Amino acid sequence: MSMAQIEIQLIAAVVAAACALPGVFLVLRRTAMMSDAISHSILFGIVLAFFITEDLTSPFLIIAATLTGVLTVSLVELLGKTGLLKEDASIGLVFPVLFSIGVILVARYAGDVHLDTDAILLGELAFAPFNRFEIFGVDIGPKSLWLMSGIFLIDALFIFLFYKELKLSTFDSALAASLGFAPGMIHYALMTLVSITAVGAFDAVGSILVVALMVAPPASAYLLTDRLKWMLLLSVGLGIAGALSGFWIATLFDVSISGAMASMSGVVFLLIFLFAPDRGLIAAARRKMRQRWEFAQTMLAIHLFTHEGLPEANRENRFDHLDEHLRWNEPFSRRVVSLAEKNGLLRQTNGFLELTPSGRENARKAIVR
Repeated sequence: MSMAQIEIQLIAAVVAAACALPGVFLVLRRTAMMSDAISHSILFGIVLAFFITEDLTSPFLIIAATLTGVLTVSLVELLGKTGLLKEDASIGLVFPVLFSIGVILVARYAGDVHLDTDAILLGELAFAPFNRFEIFGVDIGPKSLWLMSGIFLIDALFIFLFYKELKLSTFDSALAASLGFAPGMIHYALMTLVSITAVGAFDAVGSILVVALMVAPPASAYLLTDRLKWMLLLSVGLGIAGALSGFWIATLFDVSISGAMASMSGVVFLLIFLFAPDRGLIAAARRKMRQRWEFAQTMLAIHLFTHEGLPEANRENRFDHLDEHLRWNEPFSRRVVSLAEKNGLLRQTNGFLELTPSGRENARKAIVR
């Protein structure tokens, strides 16, 4: 493995970790698409700052892009507060306008510099190791690695310092306001953090991967845990796993690294969506099936309980009468009776069904409810 490959993987891992941390709160606040809006609209700020400075390495590009991200959030909030549009519609109106203006400006006036629409959308992580960071003539590594490491530390420090405020304002903004936590200020601080993270990742990996890394790992972690601390840790871990596996897929098939990383983030989410222990699709299907059989056993117990002690009990509480009274076919009835016997709810003697004390209690509780 070459040094360039190691550096690309380190950059990918740090970008994934930095994007995952604020992404957790976007997912929990149901504003995940705000990352899409910010990661696209910041192009407008980058282009304007470039026209002023004529230097792609100027820190003013980061400042202008961050301010554009905050402007995007403010415009979305402003449209939402009118009551005429919901947040998703507001996002769909604001960021295409700013992004389109940025693309037009790039295509029209920045054709002779390293700023094009392909790099904007997909980025090119393979070139990141060539942009070196030197101090007093000493090469200390790729600029992207140091920049994203710094942003990751800022994200982690912000979440650590304001964890309580972020948690409370995310789950109950009204309570946060009543306790004096200023949820509006926390919201804009979080969106500023999202903007800074998106700007830092923009040059190396492009806007599409920024969205993927801010949404897919936190959404995957959300399916695995209900605890915020674990969700943050899992998001970082899943983001890094998707990024590194995407790099090797891209190397194997000679495709876009950023595209492969986004795809693998989606694959990780799909696997968790299917196989998560509690919230996965398969677990939900199994739970639904189990509830169906449990309900059928309860219905059988109620049927037997209501006929106990009556003259017709010897006739009604027989297996061959279930299809008549409960409208069950024979295979289904046999399965329900077998499960009820296994669970100790009834006994079967020569086709006659008799409730056990446990089955009688089960039926009595169901009727009371």
